[in-house]
Formats: sequence, C-alpha cells, structure tokens
Amino acid sequence: MDVFAEFLEGIDNPDHRARTEEVLAWVLKTYPELKPKIAWNQPMFTHHETFIIGFSVAKQHLAVAPEKVVIDRFSDEIKEAGYDHTAQLVRMKWKMPTDFSLIGKLIDFNIQDKAEVTTFWRK
Repeated sequence: MDVFAEFLEGIDNPDHRARTEEVLAWVLKTYPELKPKIAWNQPMFTHHETFIIGFSVAKQHLAVAPEKVVIDRFSDEIKEAGYDHTAQLVRMKWKMPTDFSLIGKLIDFNIQDKAEVTTFWRK
C-alpha cells in the first residue's frame, strides 16, 4: 500500500479514505499478480505493463475505471448492483456497500481479455 499512501492521505473525508483504502487493499490481496501504481494522479493496477483497472475519488462516489469495453460488457450487472456508469467509469456511491464481486469480474475480464495486449490501453 506504500505506493498509494500519498494519494490516500490526500482524501479529506476519513470515511472516503477508509473505503478507498479497503478497495485498494482488496485488489492487492486478491490479485497479487497486478502491479499497483499511481498514474494521472490516480491509483491503478497493471498486468504485464497493460492497464487493468483504475480508481478515483469524487464527492459522491468512488469511481472505478476498467475501460469502455468492460463497462459495455458488464453494463447490466453494474446497473443490477445499483451503480450507474458513464462510458468510461462506474460510480460506486459512498452510501452504498462496495460490490467486491463486481470489481472482481471487471478485473478478471480485463486480465483475460488483455492477456496478449502489448500496449497500455486497448487500441
């Protein structure tokens, strides 16, 4: 978690900071093969130097960004979980519980779908 320490310290709301830390720690524990990093001032995880998932903090939600193709594929499940989304991110409202199962599905899909990808982003 050291790589995320400065980012986490910058979150003013203690509840938001704790939730964000919980999510990042869960990803680290569940997917030890992913590399944690800060890029574009946001915590993210990569696998063989390709982007898998990123997170950002907003006033009303924790944003989860797995790339558009993933959101398109899981749009119905995202809505069923009670979250809304844009083309590029899922909004997990602070007042709702974190759906770790859904986050896992997004990560699993990206790891498998990008197994042969040699660029950071999909082309």
